[in-house]
Amino acid sequence: MTHTHEFAPLAGQPLMLAADLAVVLAPNPSPMTYLGTNTYLVGRKALAVIDPGPADQNHLAALLQAIDGRPVEHILLTHSHLDHSPLARPLAAATGAPILAFGSSSAGRSPVMAQLAKDGLVGGGEGIDHDFQPDEAIGDGAVVSGNWGQVTAHHTPGHIGNHLCFAWGDAMFTGDHVMGWASSLVSPPDGDLTDFMASCDTLAAMQSAVYYPGHGAPIHDPMERVQWLITHRRARETQILEALRLGLMSVEQITRAVYHDVRPALLPAAGRNVLAHLIDLHTRGKITAHPALSAMAEFSIPADKTPPA
Repeated sequence: MTHTHEFAPLAGQPLMLAADLAVVLAPNPSPMTYLGTNTYLVGRKALAVIDPGPADQNHLAALLQAIDGRPVEHILLTHSHLDHSPLARPLAAATGAPILAFGSSSAGRSPVMAQLAKDGLVGGGEGIDHDFQPDEAIGDGAVVSGNWGQVTAHHTPGHIGNHLCFAWGDAMFTGDHVMGWASSLVSPPDGDLTDFMASCDTLAAMQSAVYYPGHGAPIHDPMERVQWLITHRRARETQILEALRLGLMSVEQITRAVYHDVRPALLPAAGRNVLAHLIDLHTRGKITAHPALSAMAEFSIPADKTPPA
């Protein structure tokens, strides 16, 4: 394995990031996954594997080669998107390790998102692993330990309801909640912006020294990055409220106003982001939805919440 301070992994080739920590990059680069999914091997003589990655036989072979016969005691999942979780079951079959995660892909949904899903709201094609089931469900504060070391699970819903971050010493495996190369996708009903912001506050309070994200390089200024995410979302909220004050009411109208410089092909994803903000604003009582909260609703600011001219 090659040690480096630069994050320049080649897919399938283990790269040491710290003592007892290697990453194996999955061969699934895309606009949504950046270089590909980071699969982490924690430990030395025994291992835990975090986020095995997509259903790719080449990646499975690369992981087994990197494991090199060492016992794998746990397989840990930050969340169940198709770029993170499908390889968990084949890896478990090959190693005998149990799969630990918060729960199925619908676990951890807020009541608001559960109701929207029941009413028929579907995601925007984010790639949910609907078949995912862990061998053991672990909740907020659960401690998982073995001969490889120890992590503490922190429930951080927002990107998806079953998202976990794993604290390992003064480091944190942040999955897709905090990444250095892009802001996290939040697309209802699986993504929930109200939960996302609360989870950012949770992570900010922990004062980690480094983040190891699901995609991209380690983040060595994690507190600054979390604050950037919070500021970025608040700025987007301000833009959406301004569009509402101008009389724009639908998700499509607001999206085109707020994302006026985005390529047309990216507008659907931008629309999911706008919808997430609108649901959050509605949940907080800042706006109303007519005739009821949905992706097709007309949104407005109540007269008593509109500042005087």
